[in-house]
Amino acid sequence: MATYDLIVIGAGPGGYVCAIRASQLGMKVAIVEKRPRFGGTCLNVGCIPSKALLHASELYDEAGHAFADMGIEVKPKLNLAQMLAFKDDAVKGNTEGVAYLMRKNKIDHFHGTGRILGAGRVEVTFINGEQQEVDATSIVIATGSDVAQLPGIEIDEKAIVSSTGALSLEKVPKRLVVIGAGVIGLELGSVWRRLGSEVTVVEYLDRILPGNDLEVAKQLQRLLEKQGMAFRLGHKVTGVKKNGAAQAVSIEPAAGGDADTLAADVVLVAIGRVPYTRGLGLSEAGVQLDKRGRVEVDAHYQSNVPGIYAIGDVIKGPMLAHKAEDEGVALAELLAGQAGHVNYGIIPAVVYTSPEVASVGKSEEELKAEGVAYNVGKFPFTANGRAKANKQTDGFVKVLADAATDRVLGVHMVGANASEIIAEAAVLMEFGGSAEDLARTCHAHPTLTEAVKEAALAVEKRAIHM
Repeated sequence: MATYDLIVIGAGPGGYVCAIRASQLGMKVAIVEKRPRFGGTCLNVGCIPSKALLHASELYDEAGHAFADMGIEVKPKLNLAQMLAFKDDAVKGNTEGVAYLMRKNKIDHFHGTGRILGAGRVEVTFINGEQQEVDATSIVIATGSDVAQLPGIEIDEKAIVSSTGALSLEKVPKRLVVIGAGVIGLELGSVWRRLGSEVTVVEYLDRILPGNDLEVAKQLQRLLEKQGMAFRLGHKVTGVKKNGAAQAVSIEPAAGGDADTLAADVVLVAIGRVPYTRGLGLSEAGVQLDKRGRVEVDAHYQSNVPGIYAIGDVIKGPMLAHKAEDEGVALAELLAGQAGHVNYGIIPAVVYTSPEVASVGKSEEELKAEGVAYNVGKFPFTANGRAKANKQTDGFVKVLADAATDRVLGVHMVGANASEIIAEAAVLMEFGGSAEDLARTCHAHPTLTEAVKEAALAVEKRAIHM
């Protein structure tokens, strides 16, 4: 029986980062992973491949519609097979990079499924069916999440697909119906819209991007509609039936009313994700789950069973790869007797549409609900020099600051490169910075980040370029 200080079940962003940090701190570490390659959903069928397709499809769309205005005359031709190969190469490069890090940090790898037999004991079932018991002082559950299913709608990854199937469609569907107006639905819907699909998004709520700042969500919806995406908000899908080679998607108003049918060649089910805890032996081991199937943990990520821990999508909080990574580092440091910590109030969130949406901290709706007095500063990219030069003027930046102390409580933006720009707001907020601190920080000109400075100036109604 192999014995370790730490066994991590799951080699996604939370798991492999936890393993690396624990090894750096001198622990003997093993990781159990059922996929052929490291990286979990994120690197294999999530964050990385979707961003590769978003990038490639955006350039294709730009070449066809924006290059001429810049004096570049081209007529792009789509080679979908090559674009998918480009995506696969991105996955290969990233997963091989993680494999290298496992070797570099001397982390043992068990390629199979893990099942917890009790505190300190994990049974690994290999692909060939053989089993081995592995012993450890501590066990970390980092198994991530899985696609949420719609009752009565069977995903076959061909005509009715999850995010996984939507990354590998063999041809561009003429009509794509997306069920769910969250991050995954909007991102993948925008990919296929750029490549030629007629995209309709059906959402149960009366808005897109639930949980995001409402003003930002409304602005993004207007921009996506301008690009050609259609929305049926406040509607629920009641069924999907084959209609010859097509799919008939039955919908009806969430509040009640007349039913309708949408025709689609492909239906993407993107209603969210659920914690992946099946087959882990948690019930038998006595590990307690909450009503949503997440592992209940204390402030040190320990479950009710001493020595069994959990991080990432299987515990409460946003299902984000970077949140899982930070938890993995914090847990490894706590196990080593250090002061591991995650500031859950400052975790950036991004939607990689075009333009992008990014946020960190509280939204206006949250501050109002909590009774917090705040001031707002906003600045549009239409007034930003670099955005004008690049023809990227869609969107704005919003800074929310405490009315009494001026401390920045939230920053929200929709615009080009928002995923990169949001980092400066996160750093400022991590140090408890004020809107004035941000406004008095010299920003290079011309850059898109100047819009952040101007929004901070606008908190006190002193923006210069508006």
